[in-house]
Amino acid sequence: MDRVRKAVISDWAGVLTTPLPDSIAAWLESEGIDGDHYQQAMRPYFDGSLEDNPVHALERGEIDTAGFEREIAALLRLADGGTVDAEGLIHRMFSRFDPVHEMYDTLRSVRRTGLNTALLSNSWGNGYPREHFAGTFDEVVISGEVGMRKPEPRIYLHTCERLGLSPRDCVFIDDLEHNVRTAEELGMVGLLHTDTHATRRELSRLLTIDASVFEGTPAA
Repeated sequence: MDRVRKAVISDWAGVLTTPLPDSIAAWLESEGIDGDHYQQAMRPYFDGSLEDNPVHALERGEIDTAGFEREIAALLRLADGGTVDAEGLIHRMFSRFDPVHEMYDTLRSVRRTGLNTALLSNSWGNGYPREHFAGTFDEVVISGEVGMRKPEPRIYLHTCERLGLSPRDCVFIDDLEHNVRTAEELGMVGLLHTDTHATRRELSRLLTIDASVFEGTPAA
């Protein structure tokens, strides 16, 4: 018989918010930033080609947020060729990550069945809508607050320890495949998030709970 899972651990951006590509596109458009240039300038930060990646350092809370904003703003340009304002850049960017309340409701429904829930998120020094966390999570793990980041195995293990559980007791939800892969390597059940309906269906199957627990929490 399959092991009975006791907890669900969820990512934030792209799972509990609008998708990353959509949210970034909305921010670029709102600021008039050259989107094609943004993709080109930021590619080295995400393709693994930087040996000492400042994004990774930022996510661990090792560098100053304002300094990172100045570095990124200097790389970008407006569509009309103008400069991008560095001050408050990260706040403005993440303000376009709108909450997906149906996913919060999904996790609350899971929690009402008696399972534990936790948030595990890589932070860019950004503020989180913590008012949505009350009643949703038993534990909240933010990378910049603990000096670790996904997909480093230690932050997954730290989250499990906070829950008092082993990785094999947990389901992990993320919209990035490499983050899910690490969770699976540690013994968790990984769930690659694409949309609320699909995630609810998989949670019902993985947790062996009736889909009726999600009644009254309409899918996006």
